[in-house]
Amino acid sequence: MPDLVLGLSAYYHDSSAALVADGVPVAAAQEERFSRIRHDPGFPSHAVRYCLDEAGATLDDVSAVSYYEDPELKFRRVLATYLGAAPRGHAAFRRSLPQWLSWKRTTTTTVRRELEALGLGRVPEVQPRRHHESHAASAFFPSPYESAAVLCVDGVGEWATTTLWHGRGTALEPLMELRFPHSLGLLYSAFTYFCGFKVDSGEYKVMGLAPYGTPRYADLIRSTLIDVKEDGSFRLDMRYFSYLAGEVMTGPAFEKLFGGPRRTPESPLTQREFDLAASVQAVTEEVVLKLARTARERTGERHLCLAGGVALNCVANGRIIEAGVFDEVWIQPAAGDAGGALGSALTVALARGADRGHLGTGRDAMSGSLLGPAFTDEEIRTYLDGAGAVHTKAATDGELAATVAGRLAEGAVVGWFQGRMEFGPRALGARSILGDPRDPAMQSAMNLKIKFRESFRPFAPSVRAEDAKDWFELGQDSPYMLVVAPVAPSRRIEPPARDDGRPEGLGLLQVQRSTVPAVTHVDHSARVQTVDAAASPVYHRLLTAFKERTGCPILVNTSFNVRGEPIVHTPEDAYTCFMRTGIDVLVLGNHVLEKKDQPAWEEERDWRDAIPLD
Repeated sequence: MPDLVLGLSAYYHDSSAALVADGVPVAAAQEERFSRIRHDPGFPSHAVRYCLDEAGATLDDVSAVSYYEDPELKFRRVLATYLGAAPRGHAAFRRSLPQWLSWKRTTTTTVRRELEALGLGRVPEVQPRRHHESHAASAFFPSPYESAAVLCVDGVGEWATTTLWHGRGTALEPLMELRFPHSLGLLYSAFTYFCGFKVDSGEYKVMGLAPYGTPRYADLIRSTLIDVKEDGSFRLDMRYFSYLAGEVMTGPAFEKLFGGPRRTPESPLTQREFDLAASVQAVTEEVVLKLARTARERTGERHLCLAGGVALNCVANGRIIEAGVFDEVWIQPAAGDAGGALGSALTVALARGADRGHLGTGRDAMSGSLLGPAFTDEEIRTYLDGAGAVHTKAATDGELAATVAGRLAEGAVVGWFQGRMEFGPRALGARSILGDPRDPAMQSAMNLKIKFRESFRPFAPSVRAEDAKDWFELGQDSPYMLVVAPVAPSRRIEPPARDDGRPEGLGLLQVQRSTVPAVTHVDHSARVQTVDAAASPVYHRLLTAFKERTGCPILVNTSFNVRGEPIVHTPEDAYTCFMRTGIDVLVLGNHVLEKKDQPAWEEERDWRDAIPLD
């Protein structure tokens, strides 16, 4: 039996479990996929069971358990914050203090009790690690680099909000730390809150909204809210923020600065929200780029590794790559707190003597981030037959790819369920909804009729890795959909000039910008996923079949879920989503289901209607 280390993240958001065998990630999953509670913060009991089952192990076989942060140190920060903000925040302090005194301060004891309650064997000592150490380990140790600069930027862990590390071999050396309350992640979250979105989940909406606006508030942010030095270090003017008191992110001073109260959630978006998003995005990119330059100067390394919630800002990542600060950038696909479970486990595993056996292969150790559960064709068939679903089975993988590519070329939207589930927030061709990127109606229609979400949200392209540079100005591979790059000039369609009636705001959605309009954002950018045949053979085969039929090696790829729900986990989750949305075809392994053939299906209006396009 290999040396097994179980890592856990819990009790804030995106709880997860990860299992490492001799330093190699073998299983990892977020609890939300099992519980069906979006961003589930609870103890990841289902994820733990899955990880152990995947390895054919019990807790008796586990050498160590790691926890992704230090609860005692976090308690000191929380206590100091409330005392420093007093008398403001008294109500929040009164509500949270009993939890801290009863169990949060000794979370590792709580974790041990939860593991014992699973009845899966003896529970080893639970070892807490620092929050940013877990992020840094998740970024560097699975990366393909022998040595690299490591940059971690998020909201806050215990005290740290931004850290710089030098990774060499199996060691991480801390070089720089910025501390709470001065946080780039919390600055971005403040604007997320002010624009009417939910903190810790709506930040990507702000990133997607930014190209619809102009950064007219950027100078105001720089002069009033954040003082940024040339090395990327910064301080926030806390008079404009309310998160120290623990209730809300912004208050009256912030409202006065930006001309009125925050947007009411779900109310119509205005030009102010577009411009606020563009402004905070511009400032964030500037700070991240300065931090990257400092990382290069301090370490002398040619490679950079990124983790922390801000590393999910694909536009900022693209800026680093475009600037050529490093030869190559590797981003942990589960860059947020879920990835902390993996990072903490890797930290303990390497301290116990494991090595980074993947080095020298040219690949990372994440297995394409396909570290979650899989279902056999037999398990899928048993479920479908029991549900009374009408399905056919492709005889070969080639037949499957050809059949599905044909339906996609005809304009069908396909739910695609293959192999092991992704670890992290991105669907990478295992639990995806796919469409034809050449269809001008696809982006708005999929948002409104299938995902049931805001029409402005962009979709990502999956492209065969060998074709990527023919379609996108991409400086390196992007297997985890964490880099934004411009669409190649040869594929663009320039919009009309403003004096010819060019629309603004959400009206920009009506303008076709490229030959693949469904994956081209309003600024000619795209959040690209490059698909490698060795890492994702089934998905790559589908892209190849679509290219053979259409000449286009790209598909629209969005996560297989609807707004407010986690990505699907089981065949049942997928079939349920299929039947309650405008998805036309469902593919589960080699089984193909047409919506029109299902006994419970009722014909509705075509989901492409009533969408005006130029």
